[in-house]
Amino acid sequence: MTDSDGGRRPRAFEEVLARIEERILADGLTAGDRLPGERQLAEQLKVGRSSVREALRVLETLGVVSSQAGRGPDAGAVLTSRPGSALTDLVRLHLGLAALSMREVVDTRLMIEQWSVARAARSGAGLEEMDRALTAMDAAASPRAFVEHDVAFHLAITEASGNRLTAAIMRALREAVHRYAVDAVVRLGDTGDLQADHRRIHAAVRDGDAAGAAAAIADHLARAYPPGQPGQSGQSG
Repeated sequence: MTDSDGGRRPRAFEEVLARIEERILADGLTAGDRLPGERQLAEQLKVGRSSVREALRVLETLGVVSSQAGRGPDAGAVLTSRPGSALTDLVRLHLGLAALSMREVVDTRLMIEQWSVARAARSGAGLEEMDRALTAMDAAASPRAFVEHDVAFHLAITEASGNRLTAAIMRALREAVHRYAVDAVVRLGDTGDLQADHRRIHAAVRDGDAAGAAAAIADHLARAYPPGQPGQSGQSG
C-alpha cells in the first residue's frame, strides 16, 4: 500500500495502535484508567471496529491493557501498565515492514509456522478455520482473492498454536505476507499445487502428525518462494 509520493500509508490497525499509544502517553494515563470504547475509537479514527478490536487484542497480548466485557462505564479496555518500549517497538515493526526483503519475511514465517503447525497437530486446533479458508481459496476468482484466504489459512495455523505472541507477530507481518503471496501466485500461474500443499498441511494437522505438518509447511514455502529467487525490497508498486 503506497501513497501518492510512493511511501507506504499506515494501515488502520497501525493508526489505532499509534493513537492509543499517543493517548496513553499524552494524557498521562496510569494503570487502572479506562481507554475509550471500541465504538468511540472507531469513530475518532474513522476506521472499522474490527481494526480497533485487533489493536486492542495485540495490546492485551503485550500486557498493556485488560479487556473487560460489559456495557456502559464497565465496558472497554483498562490500562494495566504504561506501554514503555514494547508498544513503540511494535508500531515501528508495522511501519517498517516496507523495508523487509522477501527472504526475511519467508524465513520468519518458516520459523513461526513450523513450530505453530506442530503444536496445532498435537492439539487438533484450527481445523475448522483452515477448512473455511480452503473452501474459499477453491472459489477464489483472482490471485488477490486467493491470497486473502491463503493468509487466513496461515493465520489460523499460528493462532491454533495457542501462543498469542507468535500469532500477533504473524498478524504484524500480514501485509508483507499478502504482498509477496500475490506475486507468488501470479508467478506460478496456477493455484493447484498450492492447494495440494494446503491440503497436505491440513491432513497432517488432522492426523496429529506434527513432523509431517512441519515438513509440509517447509515444502509449501519453498514452492511458493524458491530459495534461489532473488530477494525483493519491501516497497510495493
